Amino acid sequence: MTSSTAAPGADYADTASAAYRAALQVIETVEPRIAAATRKELADQRDSLKLIASENYASPAVLLTMGTWLSDKYAEGTIGHRFYAGCQNVDVVESVAAEHARELFGAPYAYAQPHSGIDANLVAFWAILATRVEAPGLAELGAKHVNDLSEADWESLRNKLGNQRLMGMSLDAGGHLTHGFRPNISGKMFHQRSYGTDPETGLLDYDALAAAAREFKPLILVGGYSAYPRRVDFAKLREIADEVGATLMVDMAHFAGLVAGKVFTGDEDPVPHAHVTTTTTHKSLRGPRGGLVLAQPEYSDAVDKGCPMVLGGPLSHVMAAKAVALAEARQPSFQAYAQRVADNAKSLAEGFLKRGARLVTGGTDNHIVLLDVTSFGLTGRQAESALLDAGVVTNRNSIPADPNGAWYTSGIRFGTPALTTRGFGAAEFDRVAELVVDVLQNTQPNSTGPTGFSKAKYTLADGTAERVHAASAEMLAANPLYPGLTL
Repeated sequence: MTSSTAAPGADYADTASAAYRAALQVIETVEPRIAAATRKELADQRDSLKLIASENYASPAVLLTMGTWLSDKYAEGTIGHRFYAGCQNVDVVESVAAEHARELFGAPYAYAQPHSGIDANLVAFWAILATRVEAPGLAELGAKHVNDLSEADWESLRNKLGNQRLMGMSLDAGGHLTHGFRPNISGKMFHQRSYGTDPETGLLDYDALAAAAREFKPLILVGGYSAYPRRVDFAKLREIADEVGATLMVDMAHFAGLVAGKVFTGDEDPVPHAHVTTTTTHKSLRGPRGGLVLAQPEYSDAVDKGCPMVLGGPLSHVMAAKAVALAEARQPSFQAYAQRVADNAKSLAEGFLKRGARLVTGGTDNHIVLLDVTSFGLTGRQAESALLDAGVVTNRNSIPADPNGAWYTSGIRFGTPALTTRGFGAAEFDRVAELVVDVLQNTQPNSTGPTGFSKAKYTLADGTAERVHAASAEMLAANPLYPGLTL
């Protein structure tokens, strides 16, 4: 795909081009607008600086695997025990995906059916509850549609589950919605409490976390993050979990590629320490959109009942693509790629710091850089929009104790996996930092009157977008996306 993946030759590019041209021609005969939008999406991705930490570029092999007749199969159940006949080929697909996941991550058990990271987390939550809690009498609540459950119903459900408690990283500190955020299903299923970071450094305070866990005594302690730019000591989290009798569940969706690529090893690798580990298969792992659950043996039987417990029919074509992506990640070239992802994040962070920008935690040692844009007089929403005007694709993100809340935010989250896949290195990421600062320095919030400024509207100085587009175009041309692929 690029110099950062398994090195395809000209024949590979020609074959992939022919496959995509044929597929789009077939699509065009039925709905030409979809074919046109698909072509336009490739053009847009080729022409923009993609810095969203949760996005990447899957290989043509992974993408093509999803467009097959495996999509036509219903296969509820699990390997060798389906509720539909004729699933022998799906059994092979799921077995291969699980095998690659076990070998790649060194896990005793892997479950490849989750459709997404949120589904993977739901499977994990319910598997832990099923393993550790007896909760009879749920049928009357289960008969209701989830949208019809009142807060009293949710309270009854929590009580029937033993009034269980969950502790996860707060959203503003870098946690995910599914780590106990109250509007999310995880915050409704459990009585939850969040742990944060040190208000001075922005770093995890393990002593404070341990003290909070001793007081709260959660059944589930959730580790992992979606916007924390540092590594985590999962051995310490396991010690805390064991002390309070909690199950340690780690959501490694964002950094799974760094685990697979052996950038995170020892105490920074969650799989040996967690009872249950969940992940997506895209993001830094560079596969299709989907999820995985890895588990220690005592939780495997309950996880294996993810369908029908939480999931419906597994997406057989996506499980096949997961198998292909996991096979790619087992190649030595993926370890080199993962190391470049981490190295490039440091280069990006250093590029910001030397230009006077303010970073949460003062830097990074994973794939994420979190920029505090309040020093530019902007909200995250204004910064995100101005950068998009200039062809820099990012997402706004909360920062610890964010004064602008979760919608407008005060931060911008950057990730290096996608542009590293395109072949960007230290020099290019330093240049990216320069371009980002250029945009933000030339963006002004619009006045709402004599006493205030808008949190959403802004003005980008004339010529800025054109200047940044031109500069980024040179780097993008030198590091083409899907080189040799022509439609």
